[in-house]
Amino acid sequence: DLDYGYLTRVFNASMAAASAPNFGDIEPATDVVQLQNTTPSETAEWAQHGYRLIAEGRAAVLLLAGGQGTRLGSSLPKACYDIGLPSRKSLLQARTGAGAGAVQLQAERVLRLQRLAAAATGTPAAATKPLRWYIMTSPFTYSDTLAHFEAHSFFGLDPSQVVFFQQGFLPCFTEDGKLILETRGSLAKSPDGNGAVYLWLARSGLLDAMAAAGVECLDCYSVDNSLARLGDPRFIGYCHKVAQADVGARVVAKAYPEEKVGVFARRRAATGTAASTGHHLAVIEYSELDPALASATNPATGQLYYNWSNICMHYFSVEWLRVVAAQLLAGGGTPYHVARKRIPSVGGPVQGVKLELFIFDTFPLAGNKTALMEVDRRAEFAPVKNAPGSTTDSPDTARAALLSLHADWVRAAGGTVTCNEGVEISPLISYAGEELEGIVAGKTYDSPLASDLQQPPQQP
Repeated sequence: DLDYGYLTRVFNASMAAASAPNFGDIEPATDVVQLQNTTPSETAEWAQHGYRLIAEGRAAVLLLAGGQGTRLGSSLPKACYDIGLPSRKSLLQARTGAGAGAVQLQAERVLRLQRLAAAATGTPAAATKPLRWYIMTSPFTYSDTLAHFEAHSFFGLDPSQVVFFQQGFLPCFTEDGKLILETRGSLAKSPDGNGAVYLWLARSGLLDAMAAAGVECLDCYSVDNSLARLGDPRFIGYCHKVAQADVGARVVAKAYPEEKVGVFARRRAATGTAASTGHHLAVIEYSELDPALASATNPATGQLYYNWSNICMHYFSVEWLRVVAAQLLAGGGTPYHVARKRIPSVGGPVQGVKLELFIFDTFPLAGNKTALMEVDRRAEFAPVKNAPGSTTDSPDTARAALLSLHADWVRAAGGTVTCNEGVEISPLISYAGEELEGIVAGKTYDSPLASDLQQPPQQP
């Protein structure tokens, strides 16, 4: 079932790019919509347009959930990892007590966002289209992730609005482009990276189905961000209406110059490519950026020149996705990253090549139709990447970030929090701190888990 012509083109293009990397012709990304320069009326207008896109079924959400929890010491997908919240909610699955069944953090956000969109646009609930949720798993995570949804009746969502598809593998190569046998009857393979989402959306027929259903844009995020505001109406409204972008990204300011994160920049595209004029959006990995550039500060702003971190929260127009997928399927247009590794083979370990595509590798193909928006790291970014006990990006830091944020929501709405940990608020109660006054005003919370912050009152 392999297309050997395609594999040859991809291998040759990737090896050529790896032998002549272009790290020098870059400049900082400066066209970032910053929080300090926006007004409440502007952001309200963007959010209103985003709510309309959601209510009318013109916006959807894309989740990248192919990662395993091996670095976290878990055999389950990252989506099912328990970060130790008081409710025992994990990034996807949660138990709220005996007989209470399972809840889902991100499913709750989808449900709440649908209700907010209906209210903001005056659309009757029956006429509001379900917010489609596309979930890319890997062969390692597909069965477990799907089983959680099926076992718990899709956590209150309409099963038709949740669509699963799988990313795949690429074979491993020798340095001269031969394929490596892992056994006498199978090839050595490796995951093809989160950038393969473009290919698998096309191969699965989902891009055609989106276009036929009237979906115009996707909000994309990674499963390991415990604070991800999936489908953020402010962000998608700005990208769709104001910037009219094909590609957008939410960014956060770097925490410190040496932080090991990729940063957004503008890089001159190679001559002869589809986007060969001007500097186009790119992500520069921290290992590619000269340390002197990484620490250089702009005296006019006081910020780092290379200040805006990639947190894998993106916007895509569906029409652009279709164009990019066609180019990738042709092979060679966007080189893959080359990783030289020892590969297990039928004759013993051999030196070989693994190819992987990152989701941001295609961004130059968007030309100048891009948008970058700053968001508050404390409110929207708490990744879970490192093992428990780690001081950064661990289950412990993610849990603390969520409980602290929710405590701030309570205080802003007129409540008092005396618990040092903070509190936990179900997304069914509030998506981003809204509509809490009638619940918490005048109350004191001395425990991180309060019943009135877990389930909304029954609707009449």
